[in-house]
Amino acid sequence: MKKVLTIAGSDSGGGAGIQADLKTFSALGVYGMSAITALTAQNTVGVQDIFDVAPEFVAKQIDSVMIDIGADAWKTGMLSNEEIIRIVADRASHYKVQFLIVDPVMVAKSGDPLLRNEAKSTLISKLVPLAYIITPNLHEAQVLTGIEITNLDEVQKSAIKIFEMGAKNIVVKGGHLQDTNESIDILYDGKKFIEFRSPRIKTKNTHGTGCTFASAIAAEIAKGNSIKNAVHIAKAYLTDAIQRADDLHIGKGHGPTDHSQGSEIKANLDIVRVKEL
Repeated sequence: MKKVLTIAGSDSGGGAGIQADLKTFSALGVYGMSAITALTAQNTVGVQDIFDVAPEFVAKQIDSVMIDIGADAWKTGMLSNEEIIRIVADRASHYKVQFLIVDPVMVAKSGDPLLRNEAKSTLISKLVPLAYIITPNLHEAQVLTGIEITNLDEVQKSAIKIFEMGAKNIVVKGGHLQDTNESIDILYDGKKFIEFRSPRIKTKNTHGTGCTFASAIAAEIAKGNSIKNAVHIAKAYLTDAIQRADDLHIGKGHGPTDHSQGSEIKANLDIVRVKEL
């Protein structure tokens, strides 16, 4: 069985963070492991508190996994301060991680900040250049690049700029683009753009979608899929999980997606339209 290590924060509400990552890994048939970077007191309506794990202990968790079990891919999520970012980058370099999938988590669905301002430059200088794939949403792409993004042309410009920062492949998630009835993600590999379109689903239950998407990509990359196929499968899996989310009835705010049906997702790949630009 292929193995994926998630390095991220814990969501006590279970919808995002390492909880979402591990559920996704299980649904898609890979063995999940975790190194916890922060504990959050969190539910569907907000983040009540954050307790950062000591950077040295984050490193010990990573070392414990790597010296015994190993990993076919790493996925990072909430790395709340610059010391933790430096530790993760150092360990990724030490273990020569080929497939590092970076979800540059900055803000929770509730709007609560999950990355301190002073850590953003460290993320850009230390971790982005190590990323095999980075998966910013529109807000995160704007913060990383300084480009205001209101349309697909600006999405492409931001992807090019992030590529120039050193990331090998960029998936800019366009779910927050206005005035469209589709969710449009753009993959850029330094040479070409590939567009992934799926129906926009009207629901408040989207907590943890970024974590779930990046984890699904990591799982598929670990299994040997191409980047294009990994993103296609991940978007189909996430779209299906969002569609079924309203049946869960979890919490009073932004509820989680339903991670449970990964084994059936290949039958639903046509829910996503893929086009090279």
